[in-house]
Amino acid sequence: MPKAPASAKNDSSTKGDSDGAIRAIGRGLSVLKVINRKGSANLTEIARETEIPYPTVCRIVNTLMQEEMIEREPSRKRYRPTMMVRSLAVGYQLESRLVSEARPLLESLCEDLVWPISLATRIGSYMVLLDSTHQMTSLTLSHYYPGYTMPISHCATGKAYLANCDPKTRDEIFNNLKTADFATKDKIDEPIYDESYWNELRDQGYAVQLNNVYSSDPGKMTSIAVPILINDSVVAAMAVIFFKSSLKLKEAEETFPEKLIQTSREISLRLEDID
Repeated sequence: MPKAPASAKNDSSTKGDSDGAIRAIGRGLSVLKVINRKGSANLTEIARETEIPYPTVCRIVNTLMQEEMIEREPSRKRYRPTMMVRSLAVGYQLESRLVSEARPLLESLCEDLVWPISLATRIGSYMVLLDSTHQMTSLTLSHYYPGYTMPISHCATGKAYLANCDPKTRDEIFNNLKTADFATKDKIDEPIYDESYWNELRDQGYAVQLNNVYSSDPGKMTSIAVPILINDSVVAAMAVIFFKSSLKLKEAEETFPEKLIQTSREISLRLEDID
């Protein structure tokens, strides 16, 4: 029987954890998430954000390139996702229908509020951007594209989603948060584990994230989000994002939540025939 290469014996990233999970796969997905979230990233950034050793990051990036999930930018040593990443979601009909039905309503709301609107859904412990109107307005510092991810406990859309999902699902998400791979996992606010906190948010009808950390311009934006429901089950969330230096939260809360909720209800009505 051929002997395993020495590198395979010594590289702990190929080993499984005690619960049967394969560490190499988890690390590969973590690298892909960072690249997808940032739009492009260099090896140092990836290693820092994933807390994976630099040599291992190099091997993972080379593997993802071979699988055509990412590519190197022509003029610099940065890596970006390819269209192959979208192939992982082929067949997810609800997401496609949600985006197509919501898009005209998002555009209308953006024209009304002036500030950009985002639409996101949950995948694991993250909220993943499905669509946004950042390109429609000058009141933004960056453009965000489908696939951008944010930890569910650190964004307004995530909080709106958590407040409206069933307690069992919320408990499962919280269990995953304890082993999450994002850097602030040890800074999660304690109130999120308090059921009364989510009851209050659900009754309020919207959630707020001050000083958005997981954005291209950390600390400069604030978001207000509402859930999108289909037959009383939360499937996504929608947010308006604005400069905290330009608009006080109290002023934003006087107008934005009501219009967000109205738009969310219109989207829900269009989707009620989905099983």
